[in-house]
This record gives sequence, C-alpha cells and structure tokens, in this order.
Amino acid sequence: MNKKQKKMLIRIIIAAVLMIALNFVPVTGWLRFILYLVPYLVIGYDILIKAGKGIKNRQVFDESFLMAVATIGAIALAIYEQSGDYTEAIAVMLFYQVGEWFQSYAVGKSRRNISELMDIRPDYANIEKDGKLEKVDPDEVEIGSAIIVQPGEKVPIDGVVISGSSTLNTSALTGESLPRDVKEGDEIISGCINMSGVLKIRTTKEFGESTVSQILDLVENASSRKSRSEDFISKFARVYTPAVCYAALALAVLPPLVRMFVMGTDAAWGNWIYRALTFLVISCPCALVISIPLSFFAGIGGASNAGVLVKGSNYLETLSKTKCVVFDKTGTLTQGVFEVNGIHHNAMEDAKLLEYAALAESASSHPISRSLQRAYGKEIDRSRVSDIEEISGNGVTAKVDGVEVAAGNEKLMKRLGIKFIPCHHVGTIIHMAVNGAYAGHILISDIVKPHSKEAVSALKASGVRKTVMLTGDAKKVADQVAGDLGIDEVYSELLPAGKVEKVEEIIRNKREGDVVAFVGDGINDAPVLSRADIGIAMGAMGSDAAIEAADVVLMDDDPMKIVKAIRISRKCLRIVYENIVFAIGIKLICLLLGAVGIANMWLAIFADVGVMIIAVLNAIRALFVKKL
Repeated sequence: MNKKQKKMLIRIIIAAVLMIALNFVPVTGWLRFILYLVPYLVIGYDILIKAGKGIKNRQVFDESFLMAVATIGAIALAIYEQSGDYTEAIAVMLFYQVGEWFQSYAVGKSRRNISELMDIRPDYANIEKDGKLEKVDPDEVEIGSAIIVQPGEKVPIDGVVISGSSTLNTSALTGESLPRDVKEGDEIISGCINMSGVLKIRTTKEFGESTVSQILDLVENASSRKSRSEDFISKFARVYTPAVCYAALALAVLPPLVRMFVMGTDAAWGNWIYRALTFLVISCPCALVISIPLSFFAGIGGASNAGVLVKGSNYLETLSKTKCVVFDKTGTLTQGVFEVNGIHHNAMEDAKLLEYAALAESASSHPISRSLQRAYGKEIDRSRVSDIEEISGNGVTAKVDGVEVAAGNEKLMKRLGIKFIPCHHVGTIIHMAVNGAYAGHILISDIVKPHSKEAVSALKASGVRKTVMLTGDAKKVADQVAGDLGIDEVYSELLPAGKVEKVEEIIRNKREGDVVAFVGDGINDAPVLSRADIGIAMGAMGSDAAIEAADVVLMDDDPMKIVKAIRISRKCLRIVYENIVFAIGIKLICLLLGAVGIANMWLAIFADVGVMIIAVLNAIRALFVKKL
C-alpha cells in the first residue's frame, strides 16, 4: 500500500467514525449541519475540487461532477425539508471513496504482481579489471565485452558463454520453473538468474537492445494500444454521462411541472429531486470505465508471467478470435537444428565414416557441416585434411590422412561416376565415397520440437478450425512433417514472398470475423508476421526482425505457448464481456427503480460502488493464468 492509499484509508476511517458518532450527538439546526459538514468535507473535498476544475475547464460530465451534484443536492434537500438527515450524502461520498480506494489498491496490486513477476531488470554488470570484479551500469557495456555473472546474479545482457557452465532459472522470462543448463559456446539471454557456476559471457548486444530491455518495453507500452472494447467504453462514457445528467434534470423538473399544471396536484418537488439525485448516483459509469482497462491490463500481466508477451490490449482482443493458425516450419514446429539420424549401407564402421565426413566438411560453416562435426564429437584436426574442393550445389572432395574422400548429394556421386544407393528416408542425404568406392550415406534431418504435435492437437480442441504450414523445404520433407503433426494444409518450396502471398490468399478466403495468426521465427518471416491478422514470434531463438514485426512474442519457443496465448486472450475477453453485461445490466435495472421511486440512496450506493468492486474483483481474475 502506497502513501496515497494509506492517506485515503485514514480519511475513510475518520469520516466513517465521525458519521457514526454524530448519530449519537443530540444537536439540531445549523450546528447539526456544521458538524455533519466536517466528515463530508474530510471524505469528499478532493471530489469537489475535481468537479470544480472540470466545470472550469468545460469538461463537466465526469464521475466527480455526478458525485458532487448528487451529494450537495442531498444536503440541500435535507436543509429544505428541515429533516436534518445528512447521513445519506456523507454515506454516498464515503462509499464512493471506498470504491475508489479499492480500485486503486487493486490496480496497484496487479502492477506490483506484474513488476515482481517481471523483476528481471539487472542493476549492474560485472566487468573484470586488474583481477577484480567491478560493477558497472549495464548501459555502459559495449558489444563484445566480457562480463562475469556469479551464482545468484541476473544475466544483464545477451551474449555467448565463453567459459564456465551453470544452470539458469528462466521462470521470469518463460513462466516455466524447469531450469536450463548452459555451457561454453551456448547463447544466453538477459533476465535469467544464474543458479550455480560462474559464467564468463561475451556480449552480443547493447543493453538497450537486449532481451530484458525489449520485454520491459513491450509490457510497459502495452497499455498504450487500446482494444476496440476499451475504445467502445471511452466513447460510451462520453455519450452516457451527459445523457444521464440531462435525464436526471428532466426527472427532477418535468414530473412536478406535470403534476402542477396538468394534474392540478401538489408538485412534490422534494420527492422528485431526491429521485433525480438517486438516479445520478446510480448512473456513475465507474464499473465500466475502471474494470475494462483493468481486465486487459491484468490479462497482459498474466500472459507476461506465463512467458507470452502481448504488445497491446488490441492484439489480445484480436488473438481471442483466432480460427486459423499458419506455421513456419523450421525453428517454429521443428528445432531448426540438423542432426545425424542414421548411417545406411556403410562399407566401414559408423564412427570411421563420420570421421571422414566431418573432416572433409571441416572448412564449411554450413549447418549440415556443423551437424556432421557435432556427431563426430571430437576436436577437428585440420592438419589431417588437404586438397579441399567445394563443388557448389554438389558437395565437397578432400584428402583425409591421404585418403580421397567425397561427401555430397547424388549429383556429386554422378559427377564422380560412382554408383550409389538411394535413400528412402526423408531428410538431407550425404553420400560418401572413399578412394573412389561408395562407402554408404549419412541421413541428416531437422528434429520436430517435443510439444509441436500436442500444440496442433490442442489448438484444434480449443476451437481453431484450420492449421497450415508454410516452408521453403522440399515437398517430401514438408509433407512428412505436416503428416506427423496433424497439420491440415501444407505448402512447400516457398520463398519469403511466396509465404506472404499464401497468407494473403488465406486471409481473402477466411470467414468474416475470423482471425488468421501466423507463427514464425526467422528474418524471412518478418513480412508475413506483419501481414497476418496477428503475428506471433518465437522470442528465445527468433530473430530481432521477427520479434519487432510480431504482435505477440513467445519467450521460450514452445509451440504449446501458442495455445496458452489464445486461451489467456479468450479468458480476458470473457471477463471483459462479463463486466460489460453485468455493469450495464445492473445500472439499467437500478436506474429504472430509481426513476419510479423504488430505489433509495442506499441502493444507489450498491449500484455504483458495489457493482464497481465486483467488476474489479472479476477483472483481477485475468492475472491468474497458470492452469490455462
């Protein structure tokens, strides 16, 4: 609880105690009025000041104006009727302030929850100087600098581990409690907490461009992008508030005039003015104006806690209507890491064939070459390799320990006149020849992510009607991956421009009101992410361009997070619609009761403050998304 909230709570308690105590003080007349004016001003002076400023600035119709008119009117009515009953006016202001305090506390609590859950901003970075660690501002660390992260410290800047190994707590970023092991050569993102060993990291980004900064910026700026529901409520309040003010004025004036001049009976001004004042208190649109933005704010905060960054409430609303999900393949549904999955028809030991392949390919940085070197698992001794010749689009020939080795595709084997055995498996096939004789082939393929199939199935179960996969891979590879995962449609051998065209075609053919989401991770996915109704980027391994172009960013590259993101958005929108229907419904009923004289000020207080408190409590449910 901050100072402002504590001060307001003290005012509420003082005003409530004074109001109750004055009921037992036997005074009448002007002295009674002055005594009751004390708790009224204690609890309501700021509302009266706001109302006065609104009138001065010609922005009359707001909640402060409604409260000021209603309570001052109730006091004036008590003086006119000489009833001495000033309790209702104080009670209306008191309960209104209780509602405001509760709303302030609720918003503050949700902000604190989010800041605690996203407490990833590092305070410093350790740089080694003269054998000692010196703490510096992360902003001062340049790209390529070596920083030290000790156990218990946050990783301040993105980089690559150059020495040491450790376990990282990534829960603040991904929402998952499972720790991640890192070692020399691994990429590491800022915001994680180092749990065990000392790590030396070479920075690859400036602090302002690092993951932790991007996350904080996204969450902090999300509230600036309003949803259609929020825009509707803002427009609704601008029309609704003056409308009910004029309606209350009409209720106070027209019926008495009709009674006087048409019916010839007593005007009963006091009765109708009381009804009009009750009508004004009931009419306050607090529940809508406060709870709808709070629902979206809580939804974005809850999503952030779960490792899903939504760049604005408008995107959260759009995401909830997703009926078609289009996936990129490599890095999205598959790991984008090629591995040796088999060695077939080999004329020598597997280890020896791999050794020849890895050494022959040692001069290349191609992912296929790297996968061969990883599978070999030993340090490459380049002195053993000579006469390397890379044949574009075919493969490579070289001498390894004086032995002629050829590694490449079918084209290379045909070029060298070597009879080979075709492979019927799907993947990249490296045919091997040693001293001019066929020695077998090595199968290398991309690996499907562990949760990809589960994610596709869960999307369909949650109401997504169609799943599509777009890829630049060969048709044979794409068809097998799509079939294994249960994807409805697959389009292969596409260039980046082809992906954009295909997404545009899907958007043109969609049902009215449906939303097409695209999920991708690479630089070449950025145009498609921008073109789709909603773009979802894989944030942990995704490119900066993809993350910048996307509307939603998944922090741990788990496809199941797509399902979670959609479920969070739908829960948030469900809460928003519940609050809209509940608040407007109760308001209309109570306004009708107030107009016909059934509702008094106490019911008016419930219709205003009670409805607001219930709506705010409901809105805060959007924070809790762990079990979705």
